[in-house]
Amino acid sequence: MAVTVRVVSYNIRSLRDDPDAVARVVRALRPDVLCLQEVPRFATWWWQRRRLARACGMRIAAGRRACGLAVFTAPHVQRVAREFALLSRVPDLHRRALALAVLQVDGAPLIAASTHLDLEDEPRLRHVGEVLARLERAKARHRAPLVLTGDINEEPHGPAWRRLATRFQDAHAIAPDGDSFTFSAMEPVRRIDGVFADKGIHVQGCGVPTTPELLADYPKATDHRPVLATLRL
Repeated sequence: MAVTVRVVSYNIRSLRDDPDAVARVVRALRPDVLCLQEVPRFATWWWQRRRLARACGMRIAAGRRACGLAVFTAPHVQRVAREFALLSRVPDLHRRALALAVLQVDGAPLIAASTHLDLEDEPRLRHVGEVLARLERAKARHRAPLVLTGDINEEPHGPAWRRLATRFQDAHAIAPDGDSFTFSAMEPVRRIDGVFADKGIHVQGCGVPTTPELLADYPKATDHRPVLATLRL
């Protein structure tokens, strides 16, 4: 039986703007799986993550303090396993990582992963290779389809994005639904956040939702807009 899953990717800028607006956006999007970048990682980081999960009506399925990544899930989604991997270190640059959760969504298996790539070209492309290798190992180990989400820090014409789109389906390019631009939330002019789905997953639609209430909350919440992908497993 086919299962429909709503996956959201969202860079929340360490909740430095309005955490209540972030929670309102997430609740309005109703994700089964929420993949986050720039989650708080200093001082009261654990308390802030737990508070955000509760405010969104979700649970923390994966993520560590390092690198500001997390995967949240709706209450009906079961976590089977979780993994976290630091990517290769680049001198003088922020450390990058990959967080993933192995899930059962209404009985259907799914691996949901979140990453946040570098601003500089060479390490960004190198880290894509590391991400893909780790995801392939996770897929072989857990025997489940993959969805990778993240702040790619590059637009679709760039080499890192193109490499991801060669291995996966660029969900918005396959089935555009809503706006394409994700940055900035105030004046969106770039598509640098994406959802990439295994080729065996049917993409029903993907993009930035544009209801008036959400458009009003986006600039209050953070500097990125969220990407919502509706997938059929």
